[in-house]
Amino acid sequence: MARIGIVGDLHLPFTHPRYLEFCQDIFEAWRIDTIHLIGDVIDHHALGFWEHDPDGESASDEADKAARQLEHWLAVWPEASVSIGNHDERHYRRAKKDGMPERYLRGYAEVWDTPGWTWEPSTKYDEVLYEHGTGTSGKDAALNRAVAKRSSLVMGHTHTSAGVKWHANEFDRIFGLQVGCGIDLTGYAFAYSKPWPIRPVMGCGVVLDGVEAHFEVMPCGTGERYHRRK
Repeated sequence: MARIGIVGDLHLPFTHPRYLEFCQDIFEAWRIDTIHLIGDVIDHHALGFWEHDPDGESASDEADKAARQLEHWLAVWPEASVSIGNHDERHYRRAKKDGMPERYLRGYAEVWDTPGWTWEPSTKYDEVLYEHGTGTSGKDAALNRAVAKRSSLVMGHTHTSAGVKWHANEFDRIFGLQVGCGIDLTGYAFAYSKPWPIRPVMGCGVVLDGVEAHFEVMPCGTGERYHRRK
C-alpha cells in the first residue's frame, strides 16, 4: 500500500515558479512515499498543431528551457512515475505527421534524461488508475472516466476543474480525482485563455492506500501568495 503524491500538469517551461515548493510541502505533510506526475510535463507550445505565438521562442529554445527546469524536479524526486499527456507526445505526433517511423524516435526517459522516471499511458497503484485524461473533459471528467472503467481513477488534463467525487453501487465504491495543474498563466503559451471567464485551479493530489483521496489547493488567487510551511 502506498501514500502517493500526484503532481498536476506542469507544462514546462511555463510552470508556476512556486509550484515545486508547494508540492514539496504538501507531500512532506502527508508523508508521501511515492510520486506520480499526471502528465503534460512538457508543453511543446512551438510544436503544437494550433496557432502559436510568433513572438515566442523556437521549439529548440523551449525544449532547452524545459529541460533546465525539469532538473529541479529531478533533484527532489529522482524516482517517479509519469502519465504521458497529450502535450508530452506532441513531438511524436509531429514526427508521425511528417512520415517519421517510430523506430527512429527515442523514448521519453531518454529525451528528457529522466532514468528514474517511468513514462506510461496508464499506471496502477493499489487498484487505482493514474491517467492523464486525454479525451475526457468537464467538471466531472475524472468521475465519468472512473465509472466507465469501473475503477477509482486520478487524472489531470482539465486545468479548470479539481477535486474528488465518489460513485457507489451495490458492489463497490470508487472515486475520481482531478488534481488541477501547476501552470504559470502569464506564460505566452496560455494567452489563448485570457478571454475565458474561468481560470485554472492550482494544486496537487494525494491518495492513501488506494482508498482515500484528497485535493490540495495552492493559494495563488487574487490577493493570495503562497508561503512555504518551513
